[in-house]
Amino acid sequence: MRSIAILGGTGQQGRGLAQRFAAAGMRVIVGSRDPDRARDTIAAWAETRGSVAVADNLTAVTQSTVIVLAVPFPTVDALLSEVHDRLQDGATVIDVTVPVTFAGGKMTMLDVAEGSAAEHVRARLPQHVHVAGTFKTIPAHLLGDVRVSLDCDEFVCADSEEARAQASALIDLLPGLRAVNVGPLARARHVEHLTALAIAVNRRHKIHDARFRVVGLP
Repeated sequence: MRSIAILGGTGQQGRGLAQRFAAAGMRVIVGSRDPDRARDTIAAWAETRGSVAVADNLTAVTQSTVIVLAVPFPTVDALLSEVHDRLQDGATVIDVTVPVTFAGGKMTMLDVAEGSAAEHVRARLPQHVHVAGTFKTIPAHLLGDVRVSLDCDEFVCADSEEARAQASALIDLLPGLRAVNVGPLARARHVEHLTALAIAVNRRHKIHDARFRVVGLP
């Protein structure tokens, strides 16, 4: 059974990915700053019992070569500093974060010097680690409701063909999802702005589940 570490695996987005990957047959390691509290949370996931383990973040990244960052973007730097020296050679870090903030009922894209959250992550990891950006445009609450089919496309960009292939394979494991390869990691800039667009569509039309499908792609 393949394994995947999800750092922030008890948050809404991480929780949904953890349960969906476990249901697809993967062994999931939930990384947390507070493993005891994470175990209490995961105990309620009866349908995934036995296929989801819990560890502190450092231990989680040493036990898998695929690591998902599912934490709020403002906390990414501290987390990457913590795990930087424990990442395995050839590991792939999958960034699902989007640099948006909400204040006074208004959504704002944060200014990221590198151009995107995914490129920000890339700049803070050793060269022997690959980075892919994906799972950025699916609403977090929708991921978290494992009873619901996702029924959309998900864009994938990465710093290598190997990382794009790994991320695409993960997407294709989940029912109702199709991976759409959009090329190099710099494309994350456009993908992250699509997330902001989807949020704006939700607000304007008073819906909750806006997401994307590419028409005309075989």
